[in-house]
Amino acid sequence: MGLHFTREELHERKNRTLALMVERQLDGLLMFRQESMYYLTGYDTFGYVFFQCLFLNHDGRMTLLTRAPDLRQARHTSIIEDIRIWVDAPEANPAKELKAILNEFSALGKRLGVEFDAYGLTGANSRKLSEALEDSCRLTDASDLVSHLRVVKSEAELNYVRQAAELADLALEEAHQSTFPGAFEGDILAAMHNAIFKGGGDYSSNEFIIGSGRDALLCRYFSGRRHLDLQDQLTIEFAGTYRHYHAALMRTIPVGKASSRHLEMHKVCLEAMDACLSALKPGRPVGEVFDAYARVCDAAGMNAHRLNACGYSLGSTFSPNWMDWPMFYHGNPVIAAPRMVFFLHMILMDSENEHAMCFGQTVVLTENGSELLSRMPLDLVVK
Repeated sequence: MGLHFTREELHERKNRTLALMVERQLDGLLMFRQESMYYLTGYDTFGYVFFQCLFLNHDGRMTLLTRAPDLRQARHTSIIEDIRIWVDAPEANPAKELKAILNEFSALGKRLGVEFDAYGLTGANSRKLSEALEDSCRLTDASDLVSHLRVVKSEAELNYVRQAAELADLALEEAHQSTFPGAFEGDILAAMHNAIFKGGGDYSSNEFIIGSGRDALLCRYFSGRRHLDLQDQLTIEFAGTYRHYHAALMRTIPVGKASSRHLEMHKVCLEAMDACLSALKPGRPVGEVFDAYARVCDAAGMNAHRLNACGYSLGSTFSPNWMDWPMFYHGNPVIAAPRMVFFLHMILMDSENEHAMCFGQTVVLTENGSELLSRMPLDLVVK
């Protein structure tokens, strides 16, 4: 089987999920988030782009409702034994088939948690679900239930995160070697991906971000490639990924020469990173991390150039996004705890002068502070 965790660990995760269900007075949980299915059973697929649901009953029994292409996928990668297939047809309505499954478990009329906040549960599918179950079940949003468990990593998970971090370092080394005046962005990306795949890594859950010139100020992927000018700037944001666990890095690399504005912005980013690491402590709200970032940037006159968040949790996520819960923004009350993994990004974008300075790194919380997972320094590298 293609399991990445022991059955004992998966069983323990299910027991903790069942305990939370008892606390919330849930008789069952309808999971539509692929992250939850992977976390509880090992099930590894992109079949969640269609209607797919993993039902966890209060007694621990699980049933997966999916399409035929994922039957063998579930058998190979998960511990799920009860797999039901809904058949493609013009009038197919898998929500009604889910209702029949719930009836088998005597779950109709019961209080069921639903992962409404799921990429697989589109508006159309959510409507079908509600129409099928609203008169026969008491549905409540439980999108955060498994996420609350996933945020604190086991030692086995941290091992995968550390392997992902090593792959990210290898990719950054390749980026540095491939960046020079005249270099093609496509070659830089190819070298980075090559390092990760040769190291046994996976596709990340969203595209690598790369932009040069004025596009170095963008923090989203977009289509199109260019060659670097004799004097330029390149921003990359990417993740090493291993068994779907992510460790992200971000850098702005001046090309040819670093301007005085680059140097000034880099100094502020360094100070902000130090302040954020000092604020990221077990037992403290994660919103304080953003406050540290904002305080340093604003004191340096960079208020107009910073963002309204400065990082987020990382873990085992699936497309289209590697960002996990929770995020660093003002007022976020989530309390940091040991074995949480976070990506801290210090981003400054001066649109008026078309200058970017962005860097980020992944850390794991310890009992006393943070462990940096990358061996790559935050020094300004000019190519």
